[in-house]
Order: sequence, then C-alpha cells, then structure tokens
Amino acid sequence: MLQRMSGVFIGAFFGTVFVVANAHDPLNPAIGIALRVLAVLTFAGLLTLALRAGRHGRPAPDDAEVPQADWFRGKFAFVVGAEAVLLVGGNLALRAAGAPEQTAVAWIALIVGLHFIALMAVWKRRSIVVPGAILTALGATGLGMAATSAVAWVPFVSGVLSGVALLGGCAYAITHTYRSTARP
Repeated sequence: MLQRMSGVFIGAFFGTVFVVANAHDPLNPAIGIALRVLAVLTFAGLLTLALRAGRHGRPAPDDAEVPQADWFRGKFAFVVGAEAVLLVGGNLALRAAGAPEQTAVAWIALIVGLHFIALMAVWKRRSIVVPGAILTALGATGLGMAATSAVAWVPFVSGVLSGVALLGGCAYAITHTYRSTARP
C-alpha cells in the first residue's frame, strides 16, 4: 500500500502544482485565488485521508490490479526517463519553433498524460488510464488552442483542468484505499 500511496501523493502534489501555477489571467483574480486555495485544501484533505487509511494497520485487500514487482524500478524508470527527455526536448523544440510560451503547460500535460497511459501497462492499474487520457486530451487541446486567439486560455485548459483531473484521480484512489482498509 505504501508504494501505491507514494504514487498517489506524487500525483496529488503535481495536480496541486498544476492548479497553483496556472490559475491566473485571463481568469478573474478572485477565481484564480479560489482555485489555488481549493487545490491546496484538496491536497491536504487527501493527505489526511491517506494517513488515516495507513493507521488502520491493514493492507488493502488484494485486487486483480495490484502489481507483483516493485513499482519504482525497471520499466517505471524507463517510462519516467523517457518522460523527462520528452518534456525537456519537446519544450526546447517548441521554443525554437517560436511557439507561444503557453504551449509549455500544454506540452507538459500531454507528456504527463502519456506517461500515465504507459504506466498502466507497467503497473497493471487500469485506474490511471482515466487521468492519463484526460491529461493527454487537455494537453493536445491546449497545443491546438495555441495557434488560435484563445491562446491566453491554454494555462487554464491544459494546466488548471489537468490539475483538477490529477487531484480527482488521486481522490478516487485514496478514497478506494481508505474504504477498503476501513472495512471489518
């Protein structure tokens, strides 16, 4: 359970970062602040719920999706390494091509989404495909928007909404784990 929760914490943290870093113009400043506060409070709530689940002292019951190998070695390292190369290389290529600065967050969302889809095959956890597909779609949408007059909204679409998707996916995982450990 600890390995799974580590992945969930990482996802929730980066979901919060997506929202905090991108909830700005053209959003109304009050809405931007509200979104940032809500993201931080959501992260704190997820952390609290996960810690409570851990205190129950029982591992989550076995389910068909639980992998047998260490989550953070081997193929995982390859996927994360490829993700890092694509993040840096893609952003450098976008800058060299003269793409608007807003494409950075769209590219990040796209690559992070694809990395979740790849990790589904490594971890045998179908549940991470949903946030992966959402982030991939939001990243691709943002890249498409960058060539239009809606470019100012790319951080909201590819950043804030991606953060909400990550936090929602993590909320699902933590809630599922909490419920399974709380059962008698």
